[in-house]
Amino acid sequence: MRTTLTLDPDVEQLLPREVRRTGRSMKAVVNDALRLGLGVRGKAAKLPRYRVKPHDFGIGPGIDRDRFNRLVDELEAEETARRLGR
Repeated sequence: MRTTLTLDPDVEQLLPREVRRTGRSMKAVVNDALRLGLGVRGKAAKLPRYRVKPHDFGIGPGIDRDRFNRLVDELEAEETARRLGR
């Protein structure tokens, strides 16, 4: 559809900047801005399915894997204290 729009002065300044920044046509920039403003995002790009590859860490019984973050925190705190000379 062809139409005529009267742009506010601030939009008149922003539009050419966005065209230069993106290297896209004015038509494409205006259409995308209107879609975003009107809440229409278009079709979402279909992303490839993400797959988790499990890994056996070979951790023996009696080791609580949920406490690894705590151990890392303690080691970082010791290293920081060492650097600060405490």
